[in-house]
Amino acid sequence: MSETARKRKNSSPVHNLRLTLQISILTAAAIFAVFPIIWVVSAALNPAQSMVTQSIIPPLPEVRVVYANAPGTLLQIASPNGTRVERSAELVLLVEVDGDEKELRAIKNGYVENIRLSVGDSFAEGDALYDISSSYFINFDTLLNTPRKPYLRWLVNSCIIASISAVIIVMITALSAYSFSRFRFQGRRSLLVLILLVQVFPNLLALVAIYLMLQQIGNHIPFLGLNTAGGLILVYIGGGMGINIWLMKGFFDSVPRDIDESALVDGASHWQVYWHLIFPLVRPVLVVVGILSFVGTYNEFVLARVMLRDKDTWTLMVGLWQYISANFAQDWGVFAAGAIIGALPSLAIYLMLQDQIVGGLTQGAVKG
Repeated sequence: MSETARKRKNSSPVHNLRLTLQISILTAAAIFAVFPIIWVVSAALNPAQSMVTQSIIPPLPEVRVVYANAPGTLLQIASPNGTRVERSAELVLLVEVDGDEKELRAIKNGYVENIRLSVGDSFAEGDALYDISSSYFINFDTLLNTPRKPYLRWLVNSCIIASISAVIIVMITALSAYSFSRFRFQGRRSLLVLILLVQVFPNLLALVAIYLMLQQIGNHIPFLGLNTAGGLILVYIGGGMGINIWLMKGFFDSVPRDIDESALVDGASHWQVYWHLIFPLVRPVLVVVGILSFVGTYNEFVLARVMLRDKDTWTLMVGLWQYISANFAQDWGVFAAGAIIGALPSLAIYLMLQDQIVGGLTQGAVKG
């Protein structure tokens, strides 16, 4: 086809319509994918702490004046000027009204400013007592500096549990997949089918059984019982090997058997063949299984919520749930800020290992 004919074809109405349709579909898909991220970032920067008035562009930080509902006397300043306070949880002023002591708590997350009274001063109904100001980063400040909700500890717990679970799952799954791929033994096919069938049933169906098993194990091995990171890792390992064995087996099958046979003829053992020859060749699928296991356990909520009861042992997902589980104190802004920070470990892993992920997901489909 000549250059003139090609230009004429590319400028035809059908070609232009097709190109316009493709660009429209890609643009819609991009907006659909990016919109949740923009919404969460906007919620994290929204000082209003409300999802009802949420918008793409967060409102400007504001200063709210707290007025007295009745005449009284100031007894104590619990939160001086500049103190960061959390809504309904922080005491700002202790006052006396009609002979009774009353606590004036923070009406929103913010910083106490411009306290207009001193201890012992009297005030009338409608007098301005103090101000609470907000900022775009008040949600992050509240998230990282609230002792009764140790967010950073929850983040570290999740990273440790997910990392240990992923490493153990990869090692055990690789050994199992190598055995199914290279060895022929009685019941091999039936066992593969059984592993696949077990994965059909969700973990929720076995939740009570898992709870009782950990309770019994904890009586003999305390660090593998309930309310321990070891017990939760044990549960994750047991539930994370099924489909990963199938994924790894397909990748092991794509590695030529001539490598094994040549090494065995030269006097190598099966362990030496696996560790020194096969293991380095299947690195992409090991990375894929490791990432899938890490992300799956890092984001898991139900099992962690049931198995972990102590606040200091909670994982990130269980801890974040506390910000939105209360009926009248739902801190959606703090929740969104925690979700953004919590997404960074998974995002960093994906960015560092993205080439290995593509290879691990595609090369294993060569042979089944």
